[in-house]
Amino acid sequence: MTSAPENGSLPTVTPRTILRAGDVVTQPGWPADRHVRSVHVVRIGGAGMSAVARLALESGLTVSGSDSQDGQFIAPLRACGARIGIGFDADLLAADLDLVIVSTAVRADNPEVIAARERGIPVIHRAAALAGLLSGHDLIAVAGTHGKTTTTGMAVAALRGAGHDPAWALGAAVPDLGRNAGLGEESPAPSGPLDASAATGLAVVEADESDGSFLAFAPRSLVVTNLEPDHLDFHGDAAHLTAAFEALTAQLGSGGTLVVCADDPGARALGQRAAESGLAVVRYGTGEDAQWALRQERSGPRGAEVEIDTPRGELTAQLSVTGHHNVLNALGALAATAAAVPEAELAALAAGLGTFTGASRRFDVAGTAGGVTVVDDYAHHPREVAATVAAARGIVAAQSAPGRGRVLVAFQPHLFSRTRDFAVDFAAALSAADLAWVLPVYAAREDPDPTVDARTITELAAAPVEPVTGAEDLLGRVLAAARPGDLLLMLGAGDIVEITPELMAALDSVREHP
Repeated sequence: MTSAPENGSLPTVTPRTILRAGDVVTQPGWPADRHVRSVHVVRIGGAGMSAVARLALESGLTVSGSDSQDGQFIAPLRACGARIGIGFDADLLAADLDLVIVSTAVRADNPEVIAARERGIPVIHRAAALAGLLSGHDLIAVAGTHGKTTTTGMAVAALRGAGHDPAWALGAAVPDLGRNAGLGEESPAPSGPLDASAATGLAVVEADESDGSFLAFAPRSLVVTNLEPDHLDFHGDAAHLTAAFEALTAQLGSGGTLVVCADDPGARALGQRAAESGLAVVRYGTGEDAQWALRQERSGPRGAEVEIDTPRGELTAQLSVTGHHNVLNALGALAATAAAVPEAELAALAAGLGTFTGASRRFDVAGTAGGVTVVDDYAHHPREVAATVAAARGIVAAQSAPGRGRVLVAFQPHLFSRTRDFAVDFAAALSAADLAWVLPVYAAREDPDPTVDARTITELAAAPVEPVTGAEDLLGRVLAAARPGDLLLMLGAGDIVEITPELMAALDSVREHP
């Protein structure tokens, strides 16, 4: 595995970004030479793409879209007026369409992309669309290899606690916010064709580094939760990934603030270089040199109470999420919102933060079946897997008699390239569980690689970490091994979440009819 630079040296490579015109994207940003009245969103059912569609609808635009299948985000968009087709078809592009919006998952042979090219309709990436829809707002962007969604949701909750109602967009459903995107009350009501430059107010966005598209943003405040190698299928190596973060930092607006986690070597080094260039940098973490320093953490299954040293004195906050990684995310959200709204009372920001109970599939307790607690989580990077297993271990220890409860893990690797690049780290993270099973790799946007499979991880593991052939095999293994008091983690960014209901029903059935 390639390591991210941890010293103060600057990358000497040019960052890679999907925003450049190519086979799919034909224009790098929101069209400045035309009024946009109508947009079409390809793969509108995804969490990130549906957020763009939601903001477009609330901006007064006509919205159409398409996806390969129905999903949880499509019905709410239809209820708000979006016209959505299932399946990709050039006929879905209206005659008066102004703009097509795509994600990195959309390929050049998509019939809607081909039709847009033939008709001369600009095609832009979803990040460029977000930047256009939120242009004129004071933007708080949350970036990092892990923790972006949670920290973004936390920042919105904190601002609401302080009396603000910002616009927001993130890549998952967040029950506490009601949906995954919205303009908020601080944004003006639309009065005709979109003039994004007329928008005002605060906005908080999750800034995705996976394809370099976060370079569409010029934030007023930027949070970097961590910086370590990931998405090397796009960036190629850690140096190019770091260069992308450097470029985003350089786009901070006048008077802007970079907020970095001092406990993470990559984020800390990024902050050091930014400070040397004259940018305002705020650090958070457990160290003595962090302006937002964690002094005490009392975590339990229902949340955490934390004591923090802040630039304005001591602060106690009660969180409704658990796990040390979430405590650090909370510090980042507090530091960023306090920098963006310096007049806000810290107690009010902390009170708002305390209402945040988590994003969908971020340690999402699906329920208890047959005495086994089942948790869904999006963890798909070794560090995320390790943090989630550690959080589960803490909960089991707090709830069970010594030696009774165990941590079981079902893990679905996401991307062949990520599985290959981080196999050793995945094996180490999964070995911290009492039992773990590894499903076949979820290909997502990649073509299959026959040289990489579940055994790429399991053969490197030191503990009982076993490959399974699929959902049916997993169910059989879990039913044979699980016992009351155990906690089962269903981890991965693919479709593993679809296995959970059947697995829970089977666990209940076994206990009822042994």
